[in-house]
Amino acid sequence: MKIFYGVQGTGNGHITRARVMAKELYAAGIDVTFQFTGRPADKYFDMEIFNGYQVRTGLTFNTHKGNVNYLKTAWDAKPLTLIKDIKSLDLSGYDLVISDFEPVTAWAARNQKKAVLGIGHQYAFNYDIPRAGSDPIANQVMKYFAPANIDVGLHWHHFNQPILPPIIETPETPLCTIRNKIIVYLPFEDQQLVIKLLSPFKEFEFHLYSPELTESAFDHIICYPLSRTQFQENLMDSGGIISNAGFELASEALQLGKKILAKPLHSQMEQISNAKALHQLGYGQTMNDMDANIIEKWLHDERAIQITYPNIAAVLVKWIREGMPEMNADFIESVWKTVEVQHITH
Repeated sequence: MKIFYGVQGTGNGHITRARVMAKELYAAGIDVTFQFTGRPADKYFDMEIFNGYQVRTGLTFNTHKGNVNYLKTAWDAKPLTLIKDIKSLDLSGYDLVISDFEPVTAWAARNQKKAVLGIGHQYAFNYDIPRAGSDPIANQVMKYFAPANIDVGLHWHHFNQPILPPIIETPETPLCTIRNKIIVYLPFEDQQLVIKLLSPFKEFEFHLYSPELTESAFDHIICYPLSRTQFQENLMDSGGIISNAGFELASEALQLGKKILAKPLHSQMEQISNAKALHQLGYGQTMNDMDANIIEKWLHDERAIQITYPNIAAVLVKWIREGMPEMNADFIESVWKTVEVQHITH
C-alpha cells in the first residue's frame, strides 16, 4: 500500500502528530511519502523519521505579538506558487491520500478526483465541539483550507461526537516531577516580554523554547532553540507548561499529568476554541493576554489532570489497512472507553 501524506508545517503540532503516525505506518509495512508545507525548508528540525520527505511552499498564517494578521497573511501569500504546487503534485501512483490540514495535498487530490482522508484536530470542528472566536474569515478557512472527503477529527474529549482522542506518543508516567520546573513555549509572543513577566518569580525555573534563540539575563530563565528531543526530556519531569493554546502540546501535557496555562493566539479561532475547551473540561487554566497576576496564581496551584489516552495512531493504521470502514457509534465508544482521567497533585 502506498500513501501520500501531507502535513501542515506552520506549527510543530502537526509535525509531532505526523511523527507518531509515521512510526505506526512504517511498522505496518506501508510505503509513505510525506510532504510538508507552511515554512521554509531550512526551518524544519528533527525530521529524520520522515524518509525522503518533500517540501513545498503552501500557505501559512502571519502572526505578530500574539495576533494573527489576516491582511499580512493575504499579502504574504504566493498564489501563483500555490497553484503551481497543486498542479505539479502527481498523486496517480498512490492508493490513499492523507492530509493533516495541508492545502497543497488536499487540493491536488481534489483536482485529480482522488479521495482525501483528513486526520487532525481541525477536522473536529466539523462537529459540535466547544467553539469560540468564530468569524466569517475563520469559518471559511476551516472549510476550504484543506478539504477532505473523509475526516477523522481529534480532541481531548468526545463531546458526544464521532471524533477520536489525540494522536500522541504514549510514554510511561514520569518517575519524578520537579514542581517548580516550568516549560514555556510561546512562539507567537514577544519573547522579551515573556521573560520580563517571568523574571519576578525567582522560586521557579523556567525553560523557554522559541523559534529564534533568545537571550535571558536571569539565571532562573533558561532559553533554548527548538529541539524535539531536548524539549521532551525537559517536559518529562517538569511541573507544568505555559504555552499558546495549540492542540498537540496540551495533549502531551495532559498525557504526562502536567498542569497547563494556555494563552490563545488572538484572532485564531482554533486556539481560542481550544482554550475554551480546556476551561470547560477543567483540564487547564487560560489567560487572554500575558498577565503576571494569572501566571503567579497558576504557578502556586499544585493541581493537575492526567489523562491516559490509547495509541490512536495504531488504531487508525489498523482501520486504514481494513479498508476504512464506517466509524460507527460502537467503534467510537470502544475507543473512548479506554481513556482514563485522573486528578493529581504535585
